[in-house]
Amino acid sequence: MRLRYLLTALAALCLLPLAAPVIRHMPEFGAHPLPYGEAVNRIAPAERQVTNMVSAVNFDLRGFDTLGEETMLLAAVVGTVVLLRGARGEGTADRPASCPGRPIAPRSPGVVLLCRVLTPMLLLFGLYVVLHAQLTPGGGFQGGVIIASGLMLVWLGEGYGAWRRLVPGKVLHAMEGGGAALYTLTGLGALLSGAAFLTNILPFGEMRQLLSGGIIPVVNLGVGLAVAGGFAMLFLEFLEETREPEGNDE
Repeated sequence: MRLRYLLTALAALCLLPLAAPVIRHMPEFGAHPLPYGEAVNRIAPAERQVTNMVSAVNFDLRGFDTLGEETMLLAAVVGTVVLLRGARGEGTADRPASCPGRPIAPRSPGVVLLCRVLTPMLLLFGLYVVLHAQLTPGGGFQGGVIIASGLMLVWLGEGYGAWRRLVPGKVLHAMEGGGAALYTLTGLGALLSGAAFLTNILPFGEMRQLLSGGIIPVVNLGVGLAVAGGFAMLFLEFLEETREPEGNDE
């Protein structure tokens, strides 16, 4: 442990002379030297009828890059699922694994009540963040993580059996793959109409209205579904690692 602290201190001393000039030459808070921000603030409200510039960049101005990010997340989740299931097997019992001398404490009634109250509120807030991406801060990435966190409260408050009944793996797979497919098909739809991939071909609507921004709400919904399904699938796989194996699984 002392050696670890010593190595950390030595690394900090080596990095400090390099970090100091970088910190000293950083722009002031709120200032940015590139004109990209001003261009987005000028173009997006007038041409896309949106008030959240981050969503305008992610799902319109650089929508193809965002599709790549979603694909990387999908690949990472699939890789994790393959690794865990390959080592554990498909069969999983409802009994939690236990260690000698470490009994599993029962859930507190206060924790159960708090989870039952917070779960629908968190799910509703996550849905709000996803659906209002073109209007207020947020979007599919943020809202999807919030929704997945709300699903985790089901396990925390109700237990593993209720979690598996209410959050089936097949639904999570459909959400993850369906969200990515919705994003891709939206871009292919623009190609079929004769426009470039992910060209905004839908009506833009009116500023500050829920149905505004053209395809931005559509592809953002796809991201929300993929992120919520992907993170919930990760939670599911890690939770299954804590269960006793059944049958011939090791």
